Order: sequence, then C-alpha cells, then structure tokens
Amino acid sequence: MFVLLFILLAVLFGLGFLNALWWVAAAVLVFALVHYGRGGTGGRGRGSDSDYGEYRDYRDRQNRWDRRYRRQRRGRWMRQDRRDREHHR
Repeated sequence: MFVLLFILLAVLFGLGFLNALWWVAAAVLVFALVHYGRGGTGGRGRGSDSDYGEYRDYRDRQNRWDRRYRRQRRGRWMRQDRRDREHHR
C-alpha cells in the first residue's frame, strides 16, 4: 500500500512540471501521509484515544508503584528523620 502511495506521489510530482496544481496535490498527499500515518495502515493519528489510554495505564502503574514504595519505606524514613532531628539538637 505504501509503495502505491509513493508511486502516486512521484507521478503527481512529475506532472507538477506541466501544471503547478499537481504539485499542490502532491503536497496535500504528503501532508495526509505525515498527519494520518501511512494511509491508515499501521500508523495512528495524532492524539488518538489509544495514545491517551497507554499514557493513563503508565501513569496508573507509576502511581501504584509510588504508593507501594512509600508504604514500605515510610518507617525507615521516619526513623531517619527522627535521628536527624535528634542529631541536630
């Protein structure tokens, strides 16, 4: 599919030497390819729901890890803080 689009782009660019309107068509095709991916085959559009879903999953995993780590280390941090306060008095 991508090869066909590339051939179409080359033809439109070649026809642009006859009429500049074909160059505009080629530019629109390039913009569409870059903006929407490879003609919808394998590329995702910008800001798709799946991008936000992946980020949300990452953020949730990170938050769970942070809560777990803080909970496990809270006693050690409190003891160290207490030692520091006692040491500086």
